[in-house]
Amino acid sequence: MRHAHIVGWGSFLPQYALTNDQIAEIVDTNDEWIVTRTGIRERRIASPKETTATLGFKAATQALAVAGITPSQVDLIIVATSTPDHVFPSAACLVQDLLGASKAGAFDLSAACSGFVYGLSMAANAIATGSINTAIVIGAETMSRIVDWSDRATCILFGDGAGAVVLQGSNVPGGVLSTSLRSDGSGGDLLRLQINYDSYLPHLGPEFSSNGHGPHKGPGHKSTIEMNGRQVFRFAT
Repeated sequence: MRHAHIVGWGSFLPQYALTNDQIAEIVDTNDEWIVTRTGIRERRIASPKETTATLGFKAATQALAVAGITPSQVDLIIVATSTPDHVFPSAACLVQDLLGASKAGAFDLSAACSGFVYGLSMAANAIATGSINTAIVIGAETMSRIVDWSDRATCILFGDGAGAVVLQGSNVPGGVLSTSLRSDGSGGDLLRLQINYDSYLPHLGPEFSSNGHGPHKGPGHKSTIEMNGRQVFRFAT
């Protein structure tokens, strides 16, 4: 059996840092309150020209350089993200194009905070079976674009950035030894981001004028993160 080893790693953060003091100018909070409860002093914010795919590309480029591997050697690219630039094409396909990884398969994986771990497991298993030899696993987010900046329960927590690793098969024992994945969707309403897929076809009747999650909010309505912080903490602990 082939063993999947992490042979390269990289990260990328946008240049702009939004401090707690700046957050305090937007919502009723302060630096001491945020640091005491979260340890966060600043979060990075992507520029209008930066996307989830470009952040992931820069992290992947670093990881490939550390590994000493060229894009042409990559067999698979997985991007774990909750904030893709498009529903399709996937952020992974855009990263593939930016890298010039001409023979790589690519897809996005949506599993929120645990997404990178899921991606690592899937890539390691693919290497172990012999179907691929080299994979890039990327975790990338532009969370600032789905945050309600008037909601102090969430806007203090999230920022933008990307991390990446290169996995490569080897006959040497070690690397990713095993993975065990579980899920519990019973708390799904405690932390969520609804998608505004409202087709809005009133001529077919009122039941076609809602996306199933509430009244129609109009074309272009932006969905933002909804979180019950206290209940999320209790659920997680």
